[in-house]
Amino acid sequence: MSSKPIAVIAHRGACGYLPEHTLAAKALAFAMGADFLEQDVVATRDDELVVLHDVHLDRVSDVAEVFPGRARSDGRYYVRDFDLGELRRLRASERFDETGHAVYPGRYPVLSGEFRFHTLEEELTLVSELNTATGRATGIYPEIKRPAWHRDEGIDIAPRLLSLLESFGYSGRDSRVYVQCFDLTELERIRRNLGSTLKLVQLIGDNSWHESASDYNELQSAESLSRLAALVDGIGPWLPQCFHLRDGSPRPSGLVAAAQRAGLVVHPYTVRSDSLPDGFRSHDELVYFCVARLGVDGLFTDFPDLTRRALQTM
Repeated sequence: MSSKPIAVIAHRGACGYLPEHTLAAKALAFAMGADFLEQDVVATRDDELVVLHDVHLDRVSDVAEVFPGRARSDGRYYVRDFDLGELRRLRASERFDETGHAVYPGRYPVLSGEFRFHTLEEELTLVSELNTATGRATGIYPEIKRPAWHRDEGIDIAPRLLSLLESFGYSGRDSRVYVQCFDLTELERIRRNLGSTLKLVQLIGDNSWHESASDYNELQSAESLSRLAALVDGIGPWLPQCFHLRDGSPRPSGLVAAAQRAGLVVHPYTVRSDSLPDGFRSHDELVYFCVARLGVDGLFTDFPDLTRRALQTM
């Protein structure tokens, strides 16, 4: 097995235990020893950058109760339709589905507690102060969500994000930050037009998700990975893209190895002990496979403590 360090990336914080993208979940992930904390970045009506996984609010808050009638024609409540003061009135919740049931039933109860939404600046301040207090150097891993959609809504997130990161000292390739996005065109723009030297990661999803106009099937080819390596520093593939089942047992798909041959680091998402992929019987078995068989460079995980512990026993 490789002795290289494996980055533990807290996916939306320690969201296996506390509601995703709350400051409490981030502080817990820090305490659990995560190497990086993830921030998904969306914009409010008054152009504040806030930390939420989606451009929608209705599956992670009590917005329908607090602001009835503010949904768009599709029935969804959009972050962009609320100013920061209004968002602060909402309770942030464990994720639930359209029926009101928890997506992960064993986690923190839905709409319980007094968790709130926060700005990206507030989270960066928390990380900075925790690093200062502990002497650690925990990094950050922001994602620009739906950049083309946001521009259609009248705001360009990338320049604002880069400016804010620079104000916190994240200014070059040696900074403890990866900027990720599903949109290849946006990453090209960040590197070539906005001139950022920060480490960039191309997220790879499934085309059916419609995350962007990027063709994620094409991005997994050896030729595309070689071209990507001239632009970005790594890829963040969906974990099922990294292996396939043969007779019920997982086998490497070849994506991780091909990306690394091209010079890219590979950080798949997402390790969840309460939602294991087919072919795996335990969280530790999944982590072992990712490290020993796939050779990944890092893992997004909802359970930073369990992933850290599994790595330490290898």
